[in-house]
Amino acid sequence: MPPLVRCPWSTSDALSTAYHDAEWGVPLRDDRGLFEFLILEGAQAGLSWLTILKKRDAYRQAFDQFDAAKVARYRDAKIEKLLANEGIVRNKLKIHGAVQNARASLEVAKECGSFSNYIWGFTDGKPIQNAWKTHKDMPASTTVSDAMSKDLKKRGFTFVGSTICYAFMQATGMVNDHLVTCFRYKQVGK
Repeated sequence: MPPLVRCPWSTSDALSTAYHDAEWGVPLRDDRGLFEFLILEGAQAGLSWLTILKKRDAYRQAFDQFDAAKVARYRDAKIEKLLANEGIVRNKLKIHGAVQNARASLEVAKECGSFSNYIWGFTDGKPIQNAWKTHKDMPASTTVSDAMSKDLKKRGFTFVGSTICYAFMQATGMVNDHLVTCFRYKQVGK
């Protein structure tokens, strides 16, 4: 049996491979899961995704399993604890941004029924099916991620530039950016 062909970025280590094979690009509609990815993608800014994957369990523990209602109530004492937590990225702006994003996501959920309803509205509720042959063909941002970024910022979210939004869309299956040669392309596209 020939080996499985994967997206090239996922083959450098076991953690990336497991993430690629089980999660990346799978449509996610759970508010907590979407909030987690929004925070992790923002935390990644300037770093590698592998760095964030290695810290993911610590993030889950530090941020109350990404319960937005709990994170929204964080005050100075909790933020100071987070800044001292070696298991996460100890960047003051990113930590404050996570708290701000929790508050903003709760406001959006009130308005739209759920954070998921709001965020999936950018793709009319359906994943965008791309057909990239090489990683070089894949954009870093699109008109959809531009619109998402602009609206999120207008609503008070931080660390939501267009490139971060596109990575968020890839991670949460709002776009299928598995290469057409990847074994996950057709699986995720169903």
